[in-house]
Amino acid sequence: MAGNNRKNELRALFMGGAPASPQATGEPSAGPAELTPVNDGSTPAANPPRAASGAVKAMGLSLGSITREAEEARALREALTAGERVVSLDPALVEASFIEDRLTDGEVDDPDFLALVESIRENGQQSPILVRPHPDKQGHYQTAYGHRRLKAVRRLELQVKAIVRPLSDDELVLAQGKENAERRNLSFIERALFAAALAARGFDRKVIGDALAVQKSELSRLLQVADSMPHHLVRAIGPAPKAGRARWMAIGALLEREDARAGAEEEIASPEFRAADTDQRFQLVFDRLSQGDRPEPEKPQELKDEAGQVFARLRRDGKAPTIEFVPGTHPVFVKEAVAILAKCHANFEQRQKSLRGR
Repeated sequence: MAGNNRKNELRALFMGGAPASPQATGEPSAGPAELTPVNDGSTPAANPPRAASGAVKAMGLSLGSITREAEEARALREALTAGERVVSLDPALVEASFIEDRLTDGEVDDPDFLALVESIRENGQQSPILVRPHPDKQGHYQTAYGHRRLKAVRRLELQVKAIVRPLSDDELVLAQGKENAERRNLSFIERALFAAALAARGFDRKVIGDALAVQKSELSRLLQVADSMPHHLVRAIGPAPKAGRARWMAIGALLEREDARAGAEEEIASPEFRAADTDQRFQLVFDRLSQGDRPEPEKPQELKDEAGQVFARLRRDGKAPTIEFVPGTHPVFVKEAVAILAKCHANFEQRQKSLRGR
């Protein structure tokens, strides 16, 4: 029951005292509108939230959802205790972080995104995003975390609920990394590109390691893979959450060959690749490069008669060489050829014995 109480508390924080949006009232927007953060229950909410549909309600009552909402309620209480306010912002004024951390396409590579959109449609945005005043654009903001929630409310044409906090660049990427670790872990290649982007902007390795919660050795591997992969190829493949470090490192090693890079370019341009999901796209490229890494089997040697007609083929691509007669070869000839081979083999063995006896 504690989980349900926390869930109701969280809904009260956002649904109970939220003012109407400027679009709803017809009034012009004059900047961020402060939300009433707490409804103490002394007065009923003017507009109680609509009941969730069966599918969304079932999802909301799952253990994982209750745990997440309880954590969101705790984080929100801490922010309010610290004197921070939840405000309503025009999403058009809110930009993404200066460091991209995800390769997902909401409708293709991130099925949870559509569930998030429906959840917000039914219940409203129940957890604020964290933003900072934009360092270069007056009146604009930059997102530290909550990018998927920001995209969802944009799709629904709603205001976004946010906590505005002055953050340094280091503090922003640390908050961004912490959010990713707690909500939906980045795939290996997303973490690698995130680390590389931070390194390219001159962030200290300790800050990068803290943002990703990795040790120095793991950070070195992430940067190694990011350096070995053409970034446009990675973006074409996507996050590929099922592909771990070993397979991404294997692709990076294969791409050292020029012919492998050409093969990868051909693969990502194929209709089959474009129609596949992200894990399938990774496998298509991996298979293409792995096949190119194998040596082509040796072509069989053709045995011809005096007229130039092929009567048999000698194959040496295995441990046991074989002679294959072409279809339609007369059985009497095959019998004679076998007899001749037997005599030749006996003569060969005799010569070898003579040589060993010297």
